[in-house]
Amino acid sequence: MSDPYETTEAHLERLLGRALNSFDLPDRLVERLGSALAHSSSLYTTHHSPAAGLWRETHRHTYLLSDGGSASLWELVYRLVGDRTIRHEVFVSKAEACLAVARLFGEAPAEAAFDPTLDPALAAAEEEPDTDMAGLSALFAATTPAQRHREYAVEESADHARRVLRRAENADRPGEGTALLLRSAYAHQITQAFGTRPFTADGRGAGFNLYEHSFVLLDGSELSLWEVEHTATPDGRHMCEVYESEAAARGAMELRARVR
Repeated sequence: MSDPYETTEAHLERLLGRALNSFDLPDRLVERLGSALAHSSSLYTTHHSPAAGLWRETHRHTYLLSDGGSASLWELVYRLVGDRTIRHEVFVSKAEACLAVARLFGEAPAEAAFDPTLDPALAAAEEEPDTDMAGLSALFAATTPAQRHREYAVEESADHARRVLRRAENADRPGEGTALLLRSAYAHQITQAFGTRPFTADGRGAGFNLYEHSFVLLDGSELSLWEVEHTATPDGRHMCEVYESEAAARGAMELRARVR
């Protein structure tokens, strides 16, 4: 965390001093930053992959300059597999930070890597669904954790969790214990795990979407809510159900698809 009483000069000195690549910054930019009058730092994204032993955060540091302009530095803080050392690198743009992520973690150097609303899984929803019930059940099969990409956005995550739980209509939705834990959520990601257009079975149409709402809590742990949105209701209205596990959510989808 940043020291609220730290001067801008001290903050910049500390930032450049810990960055492994500060010598790559343009000299002109460093000179301009030396005249900074004020600064603001914020956590932009956080990425956790416990199974792979990876961790990283992206911070944005913005400076108000004496010439009336402003400038930002993007700091990548990370830990690699099998190494507990925390490393820092700093960049002049978000695009350069994306390239660093690609270099260090083998991910596509795209701006979308920093946008939690853009997820490759969304493309799956554009494919024509298999309306055969056996094929539909196969589509409901769970994906493996290795297929999921975690890129958390630091937003009003506790409030987001509260809204997800509030719109759940199923009787077996997560209880007060889960709601209490989620009050400490400070970052989250929404991923579409499954989606279909409305299909017809037994003469009645229904559509299903499954979303994973992943949260990072203040103690560093992760917790997910699984939200099923569907129209498999007697009157065809839209309904939301929320579950604590993917298996329970997919089981509910399959049950709804078969019994309507």
